[in-house]
Amino acid sequence: MSSELAIKAVNLSKCYHIFEQPRDRLKQFIYPRIQGAIGQPTKQYYKEFWALENINFEVAKGEAVGIIGRNGSGKSTLLQIITGTLTPTSGSVETKGRIAALLELGSGFNPEFTGRENVYLNGSLLGLTTAQIDEKFDAIAGFADIGAHLDQPIKTYSSGMIVRLAFAVQVQVEPDILVVDEALAVGDWLFQKRCFQRIEKLVSDGTTLLFVSHDQESVRTLTNRALLLNHGKSQAWGTSSDVVLEYRRLLHEEEMAYFSSLIPEPAKVVHETASVDENEIEPNTDISAVDSRVSNARSSQLEFGEGHVRITGVRVLDCNDQDCAIFSPGDTLKIRVHCKTSEPASNLNVAIRIRNKEGVKIYSWGTLNQDMSMQFSGNSDKSFWRKNISKNEEFYVQFECDCPLGMNLYEVQAAVSHEETPDYSNQRILHWIDEAAFFQVLLRKDEYFFGGICDLRVHAQWSN
Repeated sequence: MSSELAIKAVNLSKCYHIFEQPRDRLKQFIYPRIQGAIGQPTKQYYKEFWALENINFEVAKGEAVGIIGRNGSGKSTLLQIITGTLTPTSGSVETKGRIAALLELGSGFNPEFTGRENVYLNGSLLGLTTAQIDEKFDAIAGFADIGAHLDQPIKTYSSGMIVRLAFAVQVQVEPDILVVDEALAVGDWLFQKRCFQRIEKLVSDGTTLLFVSHDQESVRTLTNRALLLNHGKSQAWGTSSDVVLEYRRLLHEEEMAYFSSLIPEPAKVVHETASVDENEIEPNTDISAVDSRVSNARSSQLEFGEGHVRITGVRVLDCNDQDCAIFSPGDTLKIRVHCKTSEPASNLNVAIRIRNKEGVKIYSWGTLNQDMSMQFSGNSDKSFWRKNISKNEEFYVQFECDCPLGMNLYEVQAAVSHEETPDYSNQRILHWIDEAAFFQVLLRKDEYFFGGICDLRVHAQWSN
């Protein structure tokens, strides 16, 4: 393996034998040997389940890689093979350097030992001497922040306390490779923030990260490449933003397959073809110079949905309803989403999401959010959700606000969905478009200046 690589997986596969009855396991152990000895064809008494099949990827030193996929797709199996707790059926995986893994809650802890004793136990398993653990103990205890519970048995801990202590030990050993599974999800928001800050520091210091999460935004922002697993196979491998989009497509297709099984004639997915270079828009590009291919051709490569209500266009407008690509904080910002039906529709929600060029979701909001407020106040008769729209009808929804955003390039995503109930509890995406439109926000530094991603409209007062 190259010295520049931290992890290399080649044709990695893992097969499990599934026995219908306990006695079949004994049959498989005895009968094939007898059958082979007397020259008879051997019989198989189990079914094969391939948790992983021919997985290939390489991770460079210091790289942050996300692994995503539905439950049962093989993510945990892959991590266990990489960390050495499982042996592959075929293929190989090579790793270079010390690996710290946070896989299953409390793995490596003895429930009868105190937290303090488990710190030393876990540290020794990671290759640290007692003197090294002594040196790091205060930092570990401070990060875990569980107070007097540190001297209580682990079996008395809550799930959040266990993951606090486990994460504190893993990150303080400064591993070459850090593997993090969904365990962090049990922590509170403040602790998760501290964890992500620590992970980002480790990555910036050269630690290789394998990060598994169902939070698509975390994968997009914390990693630069990602692997999508589906039924044990590699479905996508590339930049995190592209793989997350493919994951959303996969989830949508599976959702549509479920709904299609409930109706006689499944809805047809409408596809369009287009060709625009993904790198055509640079962060400092004058957006007003980008032609209509960006909002039409580019977005048609990044869309999915059933198609009986489709988004036909998204426009960014100024206070005079003129197309505009550059705004300043405080300017009126309007985003108009044009739609068309191919059959009668109702119970709709038209929504937008705004992201900056770093991929961070700044805001998401839809007509259903407004409808829910109207319903709460007892004035839901005129809600958009109750509106009946005819076949082949064209309509638009306009979102308007005073621009509160900081200086950056922003992407608009647009979606129209069917909401079975007006509360986001039963949603079906009808059409989704990534990169539906773009705009920039610039600051008039001589008039008004602030730092950060949004303007909190702060005012200062002082005493005489």
